[in-house]
Amino acid sequence: MFCNNCGKEIDDNAVVCPHCGVAVNMKSYNSQFQPQTDSNTIAIIGFVFSFLFALVGLICSIIGFNKAKNEGAPHRGLALAGIIISAVSIGLSILLYIIIIAAGVALL
Repeated sequence: MFCNNCGKEIDDNAVVCPHCGVAVNMKSYNSQFQPQTDSNTIAIIGFVFSFLFALVGLICSIIGFNKAKNEGAPHRGLALAGIIISAVSIGLSILLYIIIIAAGVALL
C-alpha cells in the first residue's frame, strides 16, 4: 500500500506512515480495536430453556450457535452447552417413556 500523503510504499498494516508521520488506514485500525457490542440473546435464551423446556432450548441454542458461528456473535460456548443439555434431557425423557411403556406392557 502507498501513503496517501507522501506516496511512498508502506506496510499494509501500518497505522502511521514511517516516512511522513501522517495517519493512514485509520478506518481498518478503528474497526479492528473496537469492542464487540453485538449480542447473542438467542444463545442465552436457549441455554436457560434447555433446563426448562428441552425442545425449545434445543431450537434456540442451535439458532444461537449458528449465529455465533456465521456472524461472529458472542456466547458460542453457551449455545453449545444449551444444545448438549437439551439433547441429553430429550434423550433421557425418551428413555424414561420407553421404560414406563415397557413396564406397563409387562404388567398386562
